[in-house]
Amino acid sequence: MKNNETITNTAEQNFQAVANKVALVTIIENTALSLIKLFAGIFANSSAMISDAIHSASDVFSTIVVLIGIKLASKEPDKEHPYGHERLECVAAILLSILLFFTGLGIGIEAFNKIISGNYSVLEMPGMLALIAAIVSIAAKEGMYWYTRHYAKKIDSGALMADAWHHRSDAFSSIGALVGIVGARLGFPIMDSIASLVIFVFIAKAALDIFKDAMNKMVDHSCDEETEKAIYDCVMANEQVMGIDLLHTRVFGNKIYVDVEIQVNGSYTLREAHGIAEVVHDNIERTFLKVKHIMVHINPADIECPKSEDECHCVEQKIPLRHT
Repeated sequence: MKNNETITNTAEQNFQAVANKVALVTIIENTALSLIKLFAGIFANSSAMISDAIHSASDVFSTIVVLIGIKLASKEPDKEHPYGHERLECVAAILLSILLFFTGLGIGIEAFNKIISGNYSVLEMPGMLALIAAIVSIAAKEGMYWYTRHYAKKIDSGALMADAWHHRSDAFSSIGALVGIVGARLGFPIMDSIASLVIFVFIAKAALDIFKDAMNKMVDHSCDEETEKAIYDCVMANEQVMGIDLLHTRVFGNKIYVDVEIQVNGSYTLREAHGIAEVVHDNIERTFLKVKHIMVHINPADIECPKSEDECHCVEQKIPLRHT
C-alpha cells in the first residue's frame, strides 16, 4: 500500500505542477492580448474589438479561479472530508462557466442595443489596427486552446479543459470580431455590432458545455460504458472470481470510485475469501490510475471446491485457478 500512496502523491504533485505552469502561461498571454486588443479597439474605433478585449481580460480572473480550484482539489483527505476534495475542481469549473456566460451577456446586450437603435450613421468605421489585432488574437487563442487541451488531457483536469474551451471561445469571438471589422470597413458599420452579438452566442455555448460537464461530475455520474466494461473484465480476469453480482462506479471530480460484489467459492474460509478480495482490489488499482477508492464485497457461490483443504493452496499462493 505504501507504493500505491507514493505513486498517488507523485501524481498529485505532477498534477499541481502542470496546472501551475499552464495557468502562468495563460495569465501572461491573456494579459498581453487584452491590452493589445483594448488599445486597438479604442484607437481603431471598433466596439467588437473592445468587447473582445474585455473577454480576454475576464480570462485572467477565470484562470486564477481554475488555479485555486485545482489547488484545493489536490488537498489530502481530512476528518471533515474523508473522500478528498476533488469536487472543488468542479466548483471552480461551474464558477468559470457562470463568469463566462455573464461576460458574454454584457457583450451581447451592448451589441443588441446598438443594433435596435437604428442610428447606424453615428457608428464609426474600424481602422486597420483593429483588423490586425483580430488576426493576432485568433492565432494566439487557437494556439492556447491546443496547448491547454494537451495538458488538460495529460493530467485529466476538468477545470483545465474548461479553461481550454475558454481559449477556443476567445478564438471564435475574435473570428466574429474580424468578420465584423471587415464588414464595417466595406461600408456596413452595423456589422461590427452584429459581430459582438455573434461573439455572445459562442461564449454562451461554451459556458453551457462547461457547466453541464461539471454538474455531471458533481452528482455521482457513472463512468462511461467502456470504462465499466474494462473494470468488469479486470475483475473477471481473476480465475477465482466466479461471477459479479454488482458493479457500480461513480465519478468524483476527476477520480473514480468503484463498488463491486464478487462471487467466490462458498467453501473458502473468511481469510481465503479476503485474500481474493485483496487481489481484485489491487489489480483494479494498478490497472486504472483514475480509480481512487474500491470496495470489494464477497458473496458465496453455490459451488464447492473438489479438492481437500490440504490440497488447495491457490488462495495463499495467489495462483489464478478456478475451482469448479
